[in-house]
Amino acid sequence: MKRAFSLVELMIVVALLGILAAIVVPTFQGHVVRSRESAAKDNLRILRNAIEVYAAQHDDVPPGYISNNPTSTPTGLTTKFQLENGYLSDIPENSFNGLNTIFAISNDTPFPTSPDNSTGWLYKPSTREIRLNLAGTDSEGISYFSY
Repeated sequence: MKRAFSLVELMIVVALLGILAAIVVPTFQGHVVRSRESAAKDNLRILRNAIEVYAAQHDDVPPGYISNNPTSTPTGLTTKFQLENGYLSDIPENSFNGLNTIFAISNDTPFPTSPDNSTGWLYKPSTREIRLNLAGTDSEGISYFSY
């Protein structure tokens, strides 16, 4: 006589596995989001420190200005070039949108009130303020933009 599982037994096992997956997957997804939040905060800390070190070594002129002239219009490419030459090996990525590009805001333009997700970072050299270019809130209800 052959021994095998019946169709009913297999269906019960599949149902139990489905229930277990329904319990585990949301928990796992929550950990993924929290790890991205931690990575974003750490990347902001790294960028802010690099900006401060750069300014300290360049007569209090933050990165972003061409030829370190604070009256020039700042650019993201200039910021990236200046930070990657001795301060960072590479601009860190925004852990949510995967972009490491910087949008530099000119001196006479106010910091935007909401992000557009088009770049990794929003940076205003005149105030040395850098933020995630990301809409939404984190797992604690804090706006990513306000990190």
